[in-house]
Order: sequence, then C-alpha cells, then structure tokens
Amino acid sequence: MANLQLKEYNQQTSNTKTRLSWLWSEYSVIIAFLIIFIAASIMSPRFLDINNQLNILMQVSIIGIVALGMTVVMLSGGIDLSVGSVLVLVGVITVLALNASGSILVAILTALFVGSAAGFLNGLMVAKGRIASFIATLGMMAGARSIALYIAEGGSVSGEVSGFTAIANSDLWLIDYPIIIFLIMTVLVYVLMHKTRFGRYVYALGSNEKAALLSAIRVDRVKLGVYSLVGLLVSVAAIIETSRLNSISSSSSGVQYELDAIAAVIIGGTRMTGGRGKIIGTFFGVLILGILNNMMNLMNVSPHLQGFVKGSIIIVAVLFQKRE
Repeated sequence: MANLQLKEYNQQTSNTKTRLSWLWSEYSVIIAFLIIFIAASIMSPRFLDINNQLNILMQVSIIGIVALGMTVVMLSGGIDLSVGSVLVLVGVITVLALNASGSILVAILTALFVGSAAGFLNGLMVAKGRIASFIATLGMMAGARSIALYIAEGGSVSGEVSGFTAIANSDLWLIDYPIIIFLIMTVLVYVLMHKTRFGRYVYALGSNEKAALLSAIRVDRVKLGVYSLVGLLVSVAAIIETSRLNSISSSSSGVQYELDAIAAVIIGGTRMTGGRGKIIGTFFGVLILGILNNMMNLMNVSPHLQGFVKGSIIIVAVLFQKRE
C-alpha cells in the first residue's frame, strides 16, 4: 500500500514538473517580460508614465521591424549580419530619390526595391552560391556600408521634401505612426509564418534541410524568399529612420542594429540553429530590450555599458535554450 502511494506521489510530481516545464518552454519570454515590467515599475515611478511607455514603443519600433526579419531568417537556420548596413544604404538612396523626384511615393518605392534587392542578393549567395549565411551577409555588411559612405561622401544626406518627415513624426490617436507600422508588420509576419505554406516551409528548412529537400520543398526558393523578406522589412525600417529627421548618416546610422535584432530574437526564444521559435516571442523580446534600455537611461547607467548588458542577455538566453 505504501509503495502504491509512493508511486502515485512520484507520478503526480513528475506530471507537475512536466506541466511547469511546458509552461516555461512556451511562455518563458512573456513571464520574463512581466517580471521585468513589474521590477521596472517598482524601481522607478516615472516608468509607468504613459508618455514613457509610448516612448519605449517608439524607440523599439525600428529595431522591432528589423528583428521580425531576423526571426524569419534565423528560423530557416541562417543569419543576416547585414541589416544595419543595408538599412543605411537604403536610407541614403531613398533620400537621393526623394530629392531627385520630389515625390514621397517614388522615394518609398525606391527604398522597398533597394532593400528587397539587397536581401535577394544575400539569398542568391546563400542558396545558389552555397556560401554560409554568416559569410555572405558579412560581405554584404561591409559592401553596403562602403557604398553608402561613398555615395554620401562619408557624411549625412538630407531630404528636400518636408512632407517626408510626416511618416515618422505624425500620430493617430496619440500613437505615433512608427509604433502602428511596427504592430502591423508584427501581425503580417505572424500570419505569414504561422498560417501559410511558406511559413511551414521555413520551419521545415530550419529543422532539417535534407529532410525538407526529400519532402520536395524547393529549398532554394524558400531561402531566396526569406532573405528578400528580410531586405523588405529592413527597407521599411530605413524609411522610418530616414523620415525622423529627414536625413540619414552614412557613418553612424544602423550601427549595431544586427546585435540588437539578434538579441531580441534570441530573448524571444528562437533557436540559433533554426526550426524553433515564434514571432510573438520576438515581439516580447523587443519590448524587454526596450524596457531594459529605458531603465538604464532612467537610472543614469553609462551608455557605454549598455552593449555589455545586451551581450550578457544573449549569452544567458542561449544558456537557457541549451537547458531545454
């Protein structure tokens, strides 16, 4: 009788641990977000101010859009280190197109084309050239930044059409357009990745590329689509970045954006090896980074230490992934 009770107790304990493990695996980033949000609220009364909350969302909107693209490419088993450099290249060319045509629509279409083309080129190098994504995008990172510096002569370029600034500096019901664009992009990418065949193919590719090939999935086309999508999302972020001040710096804009995007994606639970992760996880990962940056600013932490904090978070997040 005692042995039976002990067996039942062990079984209940095991079931409880299994449920807790599943809960943590599925919702760890949301739990972490709530803990950090509550801690920030306690540490600084100014944190809960509605203007501060909107400021956080505004600050993370650009990186958030880039991180959505980074999530897709990491789910496929790759990585894109060129997002920051492509962003500045798109920004520079967008301003030149804006000044030459005087049309905001032409500038936006130019930005979308250039960003998608850069992503497509990355995809060609990875899919057709059989170059590791790390190397291919590293080359693009250096090349895109170099071209941007050459075009802008190492400085900044400014737009001559004042209406262009309305994209990033207008609001709808007190919510800035960049925040709205970020939320819309999150919903669209979520639907793409979780409700479409393309999304299933990306997950299959990241889980096992050879098995994907044997399943008659056109792996090369999926890779081209993945990197083109990243470029398209980067171009959206570039439009917002350029619109803020109606100018962009070829030397300082987009610096370390790849680090911020990768940090947000990893915090959100996406595996570096691909095949596992969620768009909603990246969304909360971006918010966590935003809250941490905001808290460091409110507490007057040196900006030189913020990179250390982000790097530490990446390492801790990867360690947690390995324990699962």
